[in-house]
Amino acid sequence: MGAWQPLPDDLPPEVRHFVEQLRQLKDRTGLSLVALGARTAYSKSSWQRYLNATQPPPRQAVIALCRVAGTGRDEAERFGVRWELAVQAWPKPAVMPTKAEHGADGVHRPREADGVPREYEEREEYEDDPTLPWWDAPPKEPEPSSSRLLVAAVVLAVVLVLTALIGALALG
Repeated sequence: MGAWQPLPDDLPPEVRHFVEQLRQLKDRTGLSLVALGARTAYSKSSWQRYLNATQPPPRQAVIALCRVAGTGRDEAERFGVRWELAVQAWPKPAVMPTKAEHGADGVHRPREADGVPREYEEREEYEDDPTLPWWDAPPKEPEPSSSRLLVAAVVLAVVLVLTALIGALALG
């Protein structure tokens, strides 16, 4: 496999360890990022972000990689634990100001109404993206039969009977 680009120097140790382990697991598969993307529900560019520590992978991506790599249950569970530790320690992205944070004069207002600067606020944690590959997704529940379908069937039956009667009267 090709050489990986160096990880950022300021990564927390938990994140660095997790990404290095994820890279080794990916290398074990022998797949390119394109092939890995084809076997999982995540694109090549998503895998690039995950494996270069630009963005934390969703738990389901880690599970998908473990399945593709053919890891045992114990190793897959260890990756789950590493993922939890890494996501908790993952550096949070800088928050970009929204239009609501600018006053009518266009000047940036970084404080909330309570006066607490944004940099001291509690930031949202990364969410565990619950997307699953189509082959792993649970089967959809069949929708209950619609009354519209029943009405359409009855109307169709009535039309057929009337057509048959009119045809019989016209010919007979």
